[in-house]
Amino acid sequence: MNILAKVSYKGTNYKGWQKQVEGNTIQDVIENKLSQILNTQIAIYGSGRTDSGVHAYGQYFNFKIDKDDIDLDKLRYSLNSLLPNDIHIISLAKVNEDFHARFSAKGKKYQYRIRLGENDPFSNELTYNFVRPLDVNLFITAIKLFSGKHNFMNFTSKEEDEDNFIRNINVEVETNDNLIYINFTGDGFMRYQIRYMVGAALEVAEKRIELDFIKNNLDTKDRKIISYKAPSQGLFLMDVIY
Repeated sequence: MNILAKVSYKGTNYKGWQKQVEGNTIQDVIENKLSQILNTQIAIYGSGRTDSGVHAYGQYFNFKIDKDDIDLDKLRYSLNSLLPNDIHIISLAKVNEDFHARFSAKGKKYQYRIRLGENDPFSNELTYNFVRPLDVNLFITAIKLFSGKHNFMNFTSKEEDEDNFIRNINVEVETNDNLIYINFTGDGFMRYQIRYMVGAALEVAEKRIELDFIKNNLDTKDRKIISYKAPSQGLFLMDVIY
């Protein structure tokens, strides 16, 4: 049986999604608990990586087991009973044997959250608490320059890309008092891409660099990865499109 899981997590205490030798990743924790419940070694395959400190409302992974008669509701309950309270399995569903959480995905939705003003100890693990003055309208203008189909090779640390670093994304911004929500929807995102985009837009909004900096680093043939990167705690994987 091939099972697709939807999971949410707060990434503050973890070294990201992907399994590592030193452990303490979301994948490590879930695999260990699943293997414990099913009494066999289980490998899970995520829809993609999230970095250390990044959160998720809608991460997905699939895994295969030999049994065809397992009660998925009971399995979900058992798994959530063993998982720490910053990781929660939302759903489990049977899918086709050829389904893969990563390779079957058609797109992803992310959100980056910025809180303006003085430090808030109760939210600074879940937003980027930006304490310096910021031109919000200029920030919105800057971040929306990334909408469309572009070559993002200067906005990712990924070394090589089978699609030549070209992605088609949409960027929308919502504001609510001192909160800024940047919503990204796209056919794919590369390592650090969103954090580099937000970082560059913030530099523009602080008037440290010009809008042309973003324009000049999009769709260029000369690779020079930018040095502006927003921190991880403001980033959420919201959903995966299948």
